[in-house]
Amino acid sequence: MISKKAEKRQEKKHPWVYDNEILSYEPYENGDIVDVVSESGKYYGSGFINENSVIRVRILSRNANDVFDEAFYERRLRHAIEYRKTVMKDDFSCCRLIFGEADMFSGLTVDRFNDLLVAQVNSLGMEKIKDLLFHKLIELLNEERDEIKGIYERNDSNLREKEGLVQYKGYYPLRNMEIPSYTHTIICENGIEYEVDVENGQKTGFFLDQKYNRLAVARLAENMRVLDCFTHTGSFGLNAANGKAKRVVSVDISSSAIEMAKKNADRNQLDVEYVVADVFEYLENMKKNEFDLIILDPPAFTKSKKTVNNAYEGYKKINLAAMRKLPRGGYLATCSCSHFMENYLFVRMLKEAAHEANVDLRLIEERRQCCDHSILWNVPETEYLKFYIFQIC
Repeated sequence: MISKKAEKRQEKKHPWVYDNEILSYEPYENGDIVDVVSESGKYYGSGFINENSVIRVRILSRNANDVFDEAFYERRLRHAIEYRKTVMKDDFSCCRLIFGEADMFSGLTVDRFNDLLVAQVNSLGMEKIKDLLFHKLIELLNEERDEIKGIYERNDSNLREKEGLVQYKGYYPLRNMEIPSYTHTIICENGIEYEVDVENGQKTGFFLDQKYNRLAVARLAENMRVLDCFTHTGSFGLNAANGKAKRVVSVDISSSAIEMAKKNADRNQLDVEYVVADVFEYLENMKKNEFDLIILDPPAFTKSKKTVNNAYEGYKKINLAAMRKLPRGGYLATCSCSHFMENYLFVRMLKEAAHEANVDLRLIEERRQCCDHSILWNVPETEYLKFYIFQIC
């Protein structure tokens, strides 16, 4: 039984019930599926319960007639796969197949990199049924004649500790399948090949969510001098180079990331200059009007509400510096991948930076994460990436 506060969120179909919103309950074991009801007995859904987590219940279904058997999970997985096939078309071989709450698999992420799947299991409920889910995923993809060689688990997230789960990574032992001898694979995105390290790469090995935002930059970059900040493994810079930019400089503080970016450039025979440097310092020290297009793709400056103010200042600092260094008529592509840096805050920050830089911003495009990272409007947590392209006036 849940509180009035929780009822308001459940009326909006949010998939979480927090620990301090539960008034009473019947005996259960962690990982069980329980019914969520109001004080008056109104049914709001059924979901996995875990007393170790602040998110006490993760709603799995709102249909009181659902039976949580193999057929149920097969329908749910098939729906997620069919959605990606429809919206991703030729990019289906390299996309996010399962996006947690957006696919009603709270705490589960699965990315596809050609013949490898990479999974993160960050909830106890998903942990308990992952054997069924993983084997069913392979079965459904094989129906499409997509030969999947293995599922690599990147269960090295701190979120698992909040669920009472241990951290680890490695291939999941699938029945009747040999464990692959490799953890690197090659993907092709927007016509560019990348080597993906599913074992040691950030998150699941590669950031798929900016796929079409990179393409938007490529379309703009022809004959421009381009600065790609926080390049990581080089994707925005490589898209700009592939878009026939006149010059591309990519900057990152990580020397290992720059080495991987160089390999990706060599693989695609693209001409990019790479610099290992602190982006904040690089922007401050570079010459004015040196570049026609600056791309800002920083890591999440905040992962909680407590540090939003500091993140705000960090975003403002880099955007202000970029606006001051660009010529009138130059272009700025800028983004934030933090859910806690909400869009209204990001927009306010950009307006303040533009005012201090004494420039006007002409909006060219406002974008979000790629459609395989689907956004449910009733679940704000599924919307996290903000991406804007402006002309400096």
